[in-house]
Amino acid sequence: MDDKLWLKTGKWPERVRESLDYPEAPLFKILDDAAEKYSENTYTIFRGRGNSFREVRESADKIANFLVNQGIQKGDRVAVFLPNVPHYPPIFFGILKAGAVVVTCNPRYTTGELNFQLKDSGAKLVFGLDHETFGPTTYEAVKGTDVKKVVICSLKTFLPKVTAILGGLLGKIPKSPYYEDDITLFYDDIIKQYEATTPDVQVDPKNDLGLILYTGGTTGTPKGAMLTHYNLFSNVLQMDEWIKLDPPKEMVHGEEVYIGALPWYHSYGLTLTMITSVYQACSVICIPDPTAGDPPMTELLEEISKNKGTILHCVPALYAGMINHPKVGEYDLTSLKGCGSGAAPLPPELARAFESVTGATLFEGYGLTETSPITHANPSQVARRKFGSIGLPVSDTDAIIVDIDSRNVALPQGETGIIAINGPQVFKGYWHKEEETAATFTTINGKKYFLTGDVGHMDEEGYFHISDRLKDMIIVGGLKAYPREIEDIFFEHPKIKMAAVIGLPLENGTGGEYVKAFVVLKDGETATPEELIEWSTEKMASYKKPREIDIVDSLPLTAVGKVLRRELKEAEMAKRE
Repeated sequence: MDDKLWLKTGKWPERVRESLDYPEAPLFKILDDAAEKYSENTYTIFRGRGNSFREVRESADKIANFLVNQGIQKGDRVAVFLPNVPHYPPIFFGILKAGAVVVTCNPRYTTGELNFQLKDSGAKLVFGLDHETFGPTTYEAVKGTDVKKVVICSLKTFLPKVTAILGGLLGKIPKSPYYEDDITLFYDDIIKQYEATTPDVQVDPKNDLGLILYTGGTTGTPKGAMLTHYNLFSNVLQMDEWIKLDPPKEMVHGEEVYIGALPWYHSYGLTLTMITSVYQACSVICIPDPTAGDPPMTELLEEISKNKGTILHCVPALYAGMINHPKVGEYDLTSLKGCGSGAAPLPPELARAFESVTGATLFEGYGLTETSPITHANPSQVARRKFGSIGLPVSDTDAIIVDIDSRNVALPQGETGIIAINGPQVFKGYWHKEEETAATFTTINGKKYFLTGDVGHMDEEGYFHISDRLKDMIIVGGLKAYPREIEDIFFEHPKIKMAAVIGLPLENGTGGEYVKAFVVLKDGETATPEELIEWSTEKMASYKKPREIDIVDSLPLTAVGKVLRRELKEAEMAKRE
């Protein structure tokens, strides 16, 4: 395979360096630096109220002192079970300042899903939301785990004073129906009681973990991807270097307004929005639910218009929802400068339609939880974009195509195989899973590469293209749903004998998918698809829930009894055609 062909074809973006210097510093240094240089600049924006970098750093220091006081030691895991609320940044950086490891948890998780992640990570403390469903879910999920304390965070803390008072009087601010006194502490009390001084904890950025992010990886079994401070810091610098918008849209540190639409428990939203905005000393709008409003996505459009948002990282489904909003013309979206798209293929016609409405530049990228996440991106300069591709490897990133069968032979340009990555953003391995870690790396010509599990090729100009998924993962709204995990949950149903799950493309042109399940009932049992869909609502996160269920007499199987999902999908696609 041609060595870094993308650097030789003239397509490398102007003003982007091929190699960078990466400081060996703890990730929380970016917050300290922003608070020193831009002390009173607004960092978080929520419901019209802003908090400065100084305020966020002080809160992070207080949280760090609290954690140390609670006996949290270097390397201990602390979980965050929150949507995109203003508590998130100070909690995230506070955990790092205590020398602990952040474990982000999907706020859509059911009790069982959260319980698994808390157990697997060995988390000792969890931050949760004061909310009618989040609260009870948190309390139930910590049972049987190592979690000793639950810190409850109220939205009232960051609402404008008048709104908070009226909301409290009228009962409109979310609130848990109960608190378990023996394990409950409150975020507001911590901020009042502890000093804003950083604990004396030494961090080795290249070796010490900063974050454990759970992913199905390339096998579908939930695993914790271990990311060091250095991995995350490197990826932030890579993306800061990469995005060089055409004049007059150049990005300016200290002046941009990021839109926090993607969830921060996910690597895409966390790194490219929450953390990168700190590094650039820019504001970020906290959006707990980007689909909120009537019709859906009204609140997102309102926040962009009201706060003059300039930088947005999203998934194709959200971009489609915005431009198809029946009242999109009533919102001023012309403040948008640069918009990134990932997690699912970006249809070219969708990109052009979004740009025509907003005037922004939209470019597609690629990454994985295991790579912090970004490895590839289309140049943010219009003349160098290539729709239909995931772009070029970013600075200091080597990408090759590896033979699918041997997994240790690099293929020539143009041939299809597994995309493999080497770079400073590549993770350390999977939490307590040595065999899976070893299986996901390969060494070629003395260099260690991470096998992404995605199949693709590199074209003659050095752009990479995804042609298929090695496994059967399903992309739902930019999130990965894994058939095996969903099937395992269906097997818990007392009437179900067998289940198989596939992903089918949405018919709205967004490039997204939805989940469809096929179930075989036990002899003598009866059930309806509607009944099973309702049951699944209580058992799994909403994006994993099947939109359609077929009750069938049998499933296609291999000679050794494995379900042939490919045949099921081919039959469904044939019906559509």
